Amino acid sequence: MPDWISNMEPHWAWLSIGVLLAAAEIVAPGFFLVWLGAAAIVTGIVAWIVPIGVPIQLAIFAVLAIVALYAGRKWLRDNPITTTDPLLNQRGGRLVGEVLTVTKAIEDGRGRAKVGDGEWPVRGPDTAEGSKVRVVSADGGVLVVELA
Repeated sequence: MPDWISNMEPHWAWLSIGVLLAAAEIVAPGFFLVWLGAAAIVTGIVAWIVPIGVPIQLAIFAVLAIVALYAGRKWLRDNPITTTDPLLNQRGGRLVGEVLTVTKAIEDGRGRAKVGDGEWPVRGPDTAEGSKVRVVSADGGVLVVELA
């Protein structure tokens, strides 16, 4: 082990670990590591101000980590992250209301329709090829349609 690590004051180790955990949150976002990083930073500040041993520092970190994780979880529950585009990753949901052309007749409730430059499977009332249908919902990768 390098001498600079073995000679490092414990409060610098806590502060370094806290900053590394907060930075790791950027690389692997999950809103979890930032709370552990905050607990490590506070432990480092306490260890810097008050001369305490490493076992007590570990106990302080454990308590702060639990409190920080609980507080963060409660805050997220009370303040959920909302998006301005709830259908961002739901392409089928984005097609609701669109009028499509049937490319393979809908028989026994199943067929295909042209969407953009491709085709999607559709489910709906029996309809002849070339007819227009309106998307009413999406069921996984299948569009549910009605006559337009």
